[in-house]
Amino acid sequence: MDELVLYCKSYSRDLNRCLRLTQSIEKYNIEKIDFYLSIPSKDFSLFKDSFSPFNVKLIRDEEITSKNPKIKLDEINKLPGEISQQIIKSEFWRLGVSVNYVCLDSDNEFIKNFTKSDFICDDGTPYTVIGEGKEYLTYFASKKIDKIQTYLNKEAKHVQEFIGRSGKIYDFGIPPLVWSRRVWESFDQFLCEKDMSFADAIIQYPYELRLYGEALLKFNAIPLRPAEPFFRTYLHEIQYYADKKRGITLDSIRKNYLGIVKQSNWEGISNEAPKSVLSQMNKTIKSMIKKFRA
Repeated sequence: MDELVLYCKSYSRDLNRCLRLTQSIEKYNIEKIDFYLSIPSKDFSLFKDSFSPFNVKLIRDEEITSKNPKIKLDEINKLPGEISQQIIKSEFWRLGVSVNYVCLDSDNEFIKNFTKSDFICDDGTPYTVIGEGKEYLTYFASKKIDKIQTYLNKEAKHVQEFIGRSGKIYDFGIPPLVWSRRVWESFDQFLCEKDMSFADAIIQYPYELRLYGEALLKFNAIPLRPAEPFFRTYLHEIQYYADKKRGITLDSIRKNYLGIVKQSNWEGISNEAPKSVLSQMNKTIKSMIKKFRA
């Protein structure tokens, strides 16, 4: 079993974004860490043809879900994509290919060389992205947008009550994140005692990033090695233009981040600023809530 692999769950609509991610991995993965890419069976031929030039281990989503007898594939397929993909990503550890995995999204892109040591300690413990999300919350507070913090507080308390942890509310980032099979195993044991599956939990609490983080803090399956986000994240283009106005360039981002996230609800980065700031604000609220839930 490998100490660490890279993993992304994708589908046909994200093909081009996933190609960009894969190209960046080919360029900057200097230790040749194995990269697994899972897609629905119906998209397998499309991805096999498109990704044949790359060093990618293509697998079907169904290969992952079949490892858990509690998962009923026909029921998973009926769920909205933003829910079903959470279940699949959180079940990847059951394949038994690695102790830890870097969970990537198709809209991620590496911008500099990376190694295993960027994601795990010398003793094999993964770094956990954890904080209070104050940068984003302060930005939106300055624009008098309170919906984000209200939603996140409600989401956090919902999961904390389920897990049984009280105390400070934490933000566990967005992909890429490093997940340990030991944490997921401890959560699985917790669910078994409640006669629940991962699918049951995520359908009821559709925030797999937070479920993982809260399970880590509650059950202590691994030591907590806190880290700030690995990538610079732009959930919407107004954030990009705010950075641009402050003189933050790709070269300066490389000093502190391994990559960038250009959230998939906007295509690329245009040369002109958004025409309607108010319109972009409204879109940002919706995209942030969707991203934090996805």
